[in-house]
Amino acid sequence: MKVLVIGPGGREHAIVRALLADPYVSEVHAAPGNAGIAEIAPTHSIDANDPAAVTALARGLDVDLVVVGPEAPLAAGVADPLRAAGIPVFGPGKEAARLEGSKAFAKQVMAAANVPTAMAHVAADVQEAAEALDRFGAPYVVKDDGLAAGKGVVVTEDRGAALAHARSCFDAGGQVVIEEYLDGPEVSLFVISDGRHAVPLVPAQDFKRIFDGDQGPNTGGMGAYTPLEWLPAGFVDEVMERVALPTIREMARRGTPFVGVLYCGLAITSRGVRVIEFNARFGDPETQVVLARLKTPLGGLLLAAAKGELDEAEQLHWAKDAAVAVVVAAENYPGTPRTGDLIGGLEQANALPNVHVIHAGTRLEDGKVVSAGGRVLAVVALGEDLAEARERAYAGVGLIELEGAQYRTDIALKASRGQVGIPAPRGAAPASAGKE
Repeated sequence: MKVLVIGPGGREHAIVRALLADPYVSEVHAAPGNAGIAEIAPTHSIDANDPAAVTALARGLDVDLVVVGPEAPLAAGVADPLRAAGIPVFGPGKEAARLEGSKAFAKQVMAAANVPTAMAHVAADVQEAAEALDRFGAPYVVKDDGLAAGKGVVVTEDRGAALAHARSCFDAGGQVVIEEYLDGPEVSLFVISDGRHAVPLVPAQDFKRIFDGDQGPNTGGMGAYTPLEWLPAGFVDEVMERVALPTIREMARRGTPFVGVLYCGLAITSRGVRVIEFNARFGDPETQVVLARLKTPLGGLLLAAAKGELDEAEQLHWAKDAAVAVVVAAENYPGTPRTGDLIGGLEQANALPNVHVIHAGTRLEDGKVVSAGGRVLAVVALGEDLAEARERAYAGVGLIELEGAQYRTDIALKASRGQVGIPAPRGAAPASAGKE
């Protein structure tokens, strides 16, 4: 099978690597790709958000499957003309992608499907926002209703900062969703859907804040790990029963079946599992660690979903190893990142046992790899446990040479020490000390 992967980032590099490891995949192309992807697959310089350009490329290459990676092409409707042309595509159409493209729409779907989530209010002006902030109280949670590359959410004790974020969204012509704060650790669960059937992957946890100890502004994600041995028994089954399947059925009922990855961003609170958000694609950097452990061929799984045949797909098999990914970001990220800097140490890091480097914001310049975005690389490592995987990942990070580079030093640290805690039900004693 010949596959075309759409997107330029780390998620797409991880998908391309996994597809190339599938014995049934004969050829993988990427558009536009990045410097790391270009080392292992042909890349094509097109506008990934242009449905006509993507469809023309897929037809020209005569591919058997198109995998749409990022949220922007999905929101732009790239999947729709591909399907109309009879090309199997893994990724929801424009209407179904609204689950990520509009947080207000996602709340409507969750309400209709009786999915547990945070109480919320959609505000269209400053007065509405101020009233909602006062009603929910601190910590304040303000979300840009539209796509914001993982950086449209502000969680703060400062009411002024919360209102300022809302005002900036209104000034840009948008609206905001103001929510109650959810306590407890966050979990990402990817659910593969063919519009009717669904298969969960293994849960992962990512780290949104730029600095150690979950300090500083939100980012697209500074690292991730799996497995999450601290999760309660039956967690995935509960999420499938109460969250994923009801949502998929509701989308089908509306005539906009969801085909692709339903990314369930979850909080395990003192009142049980709650949905923080839905995304309509694989998460980044969680994809890097999840696919590092997947032993089942990826191409067949995604093609089965694209063709509505997920009920016939083989059972998934996973490596017992733990996986840790540490993101290396550019100077000044998540503001206006510095770009164009030469990146060294890539061969040395990739040569370490059970370590590989995933490219995100990179490009080739005069035959050399330079930085081209905020999150530049992710160093991914496997180990017998999280402690070993962490040690190997940070050994790889230590070999990377990038002026002004920044990375967190505490990815998966608490989990490796057994210090992640789930809030006890109200009135009960906490189950463990600390939380991640």
